[in-house]
Amino acid sequence: MAVAVLLAALPLAGCGTPPELQRPTPTRSAAPTAPGTPSTTPTPPPATGPPTPGPVTPTVDPGLVAVPCPDGPSGARIVDLVRGRGGVLPAGVRVRVRTGPLCAGEWHYTVLDVTGYEVLQVVTQGKPRAPRLVTAGTDVCTAEVRATGPEGIRSRVCDAGSLPVPGA
Repeated sequence: MAVAVLLAALPLAGCGTPPELQRPTPTRSAAPTAPGTPSTTPTPPPATGPPTPGPVTPTVDPGLVAVPCPDGPSGARIVDLVRGRGGVLPAGVRVRVRTGPLCAGEWHYTVLDVTGYEVLQVVTQGKPRAPRLVTAGTDVCTAEVRATGPEGIRSRVCDAGSLPVPGA
């Protein structure tokens, strides 16, 4: 019986901690050291487990914040849209882009100064080259904007309140 236990334990005698999990022993420096400095250079322990990822950069949902549109539409495109199919602006009235267009996802927000009229807010949606007029006026927090507009547009037009009207 003792022989059987000895024979069973014999193959395990060579087992131990695998080399990659053992703590390394400090190694001696080949170069002479100045008096008072340690003569060993510690070796960092080997990595165990999967590598740690680098810093994580969170991605921001493009609809959360309205920011200047990097790819358009241009202010002139918005003015043309409001003058043309929208029919919101009378012909011949002077218009200047005050703010925007600002984008949140595929939605755009623009504020126009219209000579002789109140400030005009415009909300459009779609591709920069072919936006669709959603609404235009002094209060553009419509049911469509509240229900389907991205957070960045809703917070601009619904949560911020109405724009101040010059001369009021």
